[in-house]
Amino acid sequence: MPYHSNPLDLAFHALSDPTRRAVVSRLASGEASVSDLAAPFNMALPSFTQHLKVLEECGLIASEKRGRSRWCQLVPERFNEAAVWMEAERRRWAERLDRLELHLDHKEEEDGRYEKSD
Repeated sequence: MPYHSNPLDLAFHALSDPTRRAVVSRLASGEASVSDLAAPFNMALPSFTQHLKVLEECGLIASEKRGRSRWCQLVPERFNEAAVWMEAERRRWAERLDRLELHLDHKEEEDGRYEKSD
């Protein structure tokens, strides 16, 4: 993935796909085997495992072999990094909107003063 170089880019790229988001949602309930994760999807297992590979390479999930099955679970730390970034962006935009609101209120007050003096 040449255009996705840092962990946050990789995480958001992985989450851009609805199949991978569905896998993450399922794993939020607890670990699951690859076959259980694949069951709801109408795709060949090799295609599905490519989705798991993307999630694992970016660090959103981890897997381990147990007997003849591979089990997956979420890795909360990567989600925390994304959540911290999103919260910082949300605060930044909220502050900008607050400043815009103050500016517009001030402008409205000034416009009202000029209209009354006519």
